[in-house]
Amino acid sequence: MRGSEFAELKAFAAVVERASFARAAEFLGVSPSALSQTIRLLEARLDTRLLNRTTRSVAPTTSGAQLYERIAPLFRDMDAAVAEVTAAAGQTRGTLRINTLGMAARQVIAPRLGRFHRAHPDVTLDIVVDDNLSDLIAGRFDAGIRVGGRVEQDMIAVRLTPDVRMVAVASPAYLAQHGVPQTPADLHDHACINWRLGIDGRAYRWEFAKRGKRVEIAAEGPLVTNDSDIGVAAAVQGLGIAYAFDRQRVDGHLAEGELVQVLADWSIVRPGLFLYYPSRRHVPRALRAFIDCLVDRDLDAKLEHGGR
Repeated sequence: MRGSEFAELKAFAAVVERASFARAAEFLGVSPSALSQTIRLLEARLDTRLLNRTTRSVAPTTSGAQLYERIAPLFRDMDAAVAEVTAAAGQTRGTLRINTLGMAARQVIAPRLGRFHRAHPDVTLDIVVDDNLSDLIAGRFDAGIRVGGRVEQDMIAVRLTPDVRMVAVASPAYLAQHGVPQTPADLHDHACINWRLGIDGRAYRWEFAKRGKRVEIAAEGPLVTNDSDIGVAAAVQGLGIAYAFDRQRVDGHLAEGELVQVLADWSIVRPGLFLYYPSRRHVPRALRAFIDCLVDRDLDAKLEHGGR
């Protein structure tokens, strides 16, 4: 295979994985127009259309999907081989692609970016914030961060945070007007701010437990969202009761009296955050270094006390 043919296939794979010419061009370090020309040359050489393009999206055709399924494992194997050679040479460099939940990006990754870069300046972090649980292998990610219950079983998992207790909250004004729910069943008479799950688009069924009794509530109200900031803001503004997955998003509002916790004795404990990655004989040094940085408990203590 000639070098130009390899470059064309690599460009094609990048477009499929990112579903965007702009994002693929940025990843490859070329202009979108140059990338588009590369794809046209590949399609001309193969005499078949590989991508369906609209002004808003790009997706592989049937032929394109078949081609991608064949070449994607080859690129992954090549990336792994290069990583193994680099690791053997004792070098920590290259690009590390991480797929993460938004709350994990805020809580775990963002506070450690400076420390990681200072320790490993030759590593480029490519962090994709994604609450839709995209496939790690198909997206050619080195690792992903999810809550414990959503880690795929064939992955190696590393715990990043303890399990957390969910918290139902509402504004004092809302509770003064509508009353305080005493049991989960009372929520049927309240306005609830619900979460849209990224997995399949369903609204989350609120889960509660007390003395061995577990119940689920199909909460209804004026707002459904997949963004925690919007949900918390709605609760602060008195739109209804929210059930927060991300405790850090509400702690400040609770301390300021802008929100009040309800149904505390019914709140359930959810699994904490885990980093997971495919089982490999040789884990890239950059990924090892990134994991070590994320699980640095000394840094956690400094962050809690306002240190750097």
